Amino acid sequence: MKLGEPSLDHLRIFLTVVEEGSFGAAARRMNRAVSAISYGIAQLEAQLAVTLFEREGSRKPVLTKAGEGLLTEARHVADGVDSLLAKTRSLHAGLESNLALVVDVMVPGDVTARILAAFRERYPTVALRLRVEGLGAVAQCLIEEGAQAAIGGPVVSDELGLERQALGKVDLIPVAAPDHPLAAADIAPGESRKHLQLVLSDRSTRTKGREFSVLSPLTWRLGDLSAKHSLLKEGLGWGNMPRAMVADDLAGGRLVELDLPEEPGGHYPLYALWRRDTVLGPATSWVIDEFKAALAA
Repeated sequence: MKLGEPSLDHLRIFLTVVEEGSFGAAARRMNRAVSAISYGIAQLEAQLAVTLFEREGSRKPVLTKAGEGLLTEARHVADGVDSLLAKTRSLHAGLESNLALVVDVMVPGDVTARILAAFRERYPTVALRLRVEGLGAVAQCLIEEGAQAAIGGPVVSDELGLERQALGKVDLIPVAAPDHPLAAADIAPGESRKHLQLVLSDRSTRTKGREFSVLSPLTWRLGDLSAKHSLLKEGLGWGNMPRAMVADDLAGGRLVELDLPEEPGGHYPLYALWRRDTVLGPATSWVIDEFKAALAA
């Protein structure tokens, strides 16, 4: 059987019908007649020699097994073309005049400093505005406050309207002062709940009601990771910290890594984030590539 070669337009019609749930809604979104949407689907089905939707017995088109099987590939093709066009637009757009960048507080400070120092040398004409935030505040800067790009964590990676690119991860470990009760050997399950836990708090409302590795009902909520670091060294509680940030304290005996049965640490993945309506210019793309190289290493 000889198959035809589907057009990008027909694939986009197919994806829009799936996303909108009906031919009529797809027509409204694409600003076309319903007959044009039906014709596009019929053409695609003829080219691929499959039936994509079950149209009988339902008021809404339902994907057939063949349609379900081809949906992921259709999305990959459309996303690949979108990425190509976005890259091309960024080349035509030329160098940005400014860049508002948000960096997650979990990113090692020396990594951020090294990259931004190189950025100022490479792009001296680009005015850089930097904010360091945590958790949902990173997304808020992008969505509500006009930032163009961010290096953020998993809490904001699923925000609607944002594109993301995986960059690497930061190791989080539970730590406390060496004389803290949890620093002893053979801690029993549940013992961590009896002690004050220092928790990084969200400055925004985007993660309201969500908890991240919080075990104890006794908590102090801190919006500043450096303040949390200082309180931990003073023995005022225990909490998770980026390994890189406390490496010197561990080596110097000012903090110890806790061996808790619940293992509250783990990996904190980091992503490059930007709004879908944003065209990344050369300077922004360079920053993202540098963070990816540094965090992967």
